[in-house]
Amino acid sequence: MARLQSLADKPNTSREYETIYILRPNTPNEGVAEVNTRIKGVIEGMGGKLIKVDNWGKRRLAYEVAKERKGIYLYWLYLAQPGVVEETERNLRMLDSVIRYLTVKVDQDIDVSARPTELDDTSFEKAAQTAADEEDLFLSRGSEEAPSDDEDEFGGDDFDDIPGMEQNLPIVPEDKE
Repeated sequence: MARLQSLADKPNTSREYETIYILRPNTPNEGVAEVNTRIKGVIEGMGGKLIKVDNWGKRRLAYEVAKERKGIYLYWLYLAQPGVVEETERNLRMLDSVIRYLTVKVDQDIDVSARPTELDDTSFEKAAQTAADEEDLFLSRGSEEAPSDDEDEFGGDDFDDIPGMEQNLPIVPEDKE
């Protein structure tokens, strides 16, 4: 399907877009690679040019989305015509592993040949690798080093600075006269 060039766009220029999409947190690296390959095919197949692809890793969502509290964030920066965005979002909508997406037009009238790409095969493959979740690592590390019952989180006894508490004596309030 051919799309008419907008009269607002200068000839031989493209618009710059950012697309961020969130995948389910249990998506394996192979699944992330499949989604990335599909989106890359859509953008490049319709005459777009990828500038940057980045995997921001697994992060906590601000609120629950599609019954998920975390998600894998992927960031794409590319040059394309307006129809490419519609097709990219249509493909993202069809994928079960995608729970949210957003595309923003960053700039327009960009000379495609003057804009260098930061993307090569190794950086594209790296974008499919999701790092371990920092929060899960922190929680698993914290459970190994959990303080004992008689120590507080700073390594000391809970009631050292309260008189009478070292002998577990009850605190009786003073009478006011």
